Amino acid sequence: MEIDFKNIKIIGFDADDTLWVNETYFRETEERFAELLEGYETKNKIDQELFKTEMDNLDTYGYGIKSFVLSMIESALDLSNNKISQETIVEILNLGKKMISHPVEVLDGVEQVLGKLVNKYRLIVLTKGDLLDQERKLEKSGISKYFHHVEVLSDKKENNYKNLLEHLGIQTDEFLMIGNSLKSDILPILNIGAKAIHIPFHTTWVHEMVEDAEEVNGHLKLNSLTEVLKYLDN
Repeated sequence: MEIDFKNIKIIGFDADDTLWVNETYFRETEERFAELLEGYETKNKIDQELFKTEMDNLDTYGYGIKSFVLSMIESALDLSNNKISQETIVEILNLGKKMISHPVEVLDGVEQVLGKLVNKYRLIVLTKGDLLDQERKLEKSGISKYFHHVEVLSDKKENNYKNLLEHLGIQTDEFLMIGNSLKSDILPILNIGAKAIHIPFHTTWVHEMVEDAEEVNGHLKLNSLTEVLKYLDN
C-alpha cells in the first residue's frame, strides 16, 4: 500500500533506538544483574522476576534507568529472600550509574536525515522515560539543534499523542511519527488518524512487542532511517 506524505508538515521522532542506542545497554545490564544473583536463582527465573517487577512498578516509577534500577534492587531482595548483601546493592546502583553516564551513541544516518528534513519540516522529539536522562542524552547527542520542540511523555498512548498534538496546535493529517516501536510509536498514531513510519531496531524490550506484528498495516516500514529521504526529501 502506497502512503501519501504530501500533506505532512511536522515530523515526530522517537528517541531511544530511533535516534540513538538505548535498549542494548539495558540488555547488557540485565546480563550483569543475573550474574550478581546467580547464587539465588537460575538466569531464566531472574529475568522473569525482574521483568514482572518492572511491569508492577510502571505506574509508580514510570520508564527509564532510575525505574529500572529500583526494580533491580527490589527483585534482588525478593529473589534472595532479603539476604542480598549491601555490597551487591552497591553494585546494582553502580550498574545504573554506568548506564546513565554512558556516552550517547547516535545511530548511523541520523544527523544526515535530520539535516535534510529540517529545511522542509518542523521536527520534534516525542519520547518517554525519565525527563532528566532524556534531556541529558539529547544534549550529549549533538542533534538537539534540529528540533523545534522536545516532549518527554509519561507514556505513549492515543490520549498522550492527541493531547500533545492539540496543545502544540498540530493537525493529525499533517503529522508523521517515526519510531522503532509498533506498540508505542506506530499503533497509537495510526489510531488517531496520523501517519507513521516504523524502523525496527535489532533489540526490542519485551514490553514493546506486539502480537501478530506482521498483520499491522497502514504505515510504512523501512530498514533504516536514511530510507525516509526517498519518501520525504523531494
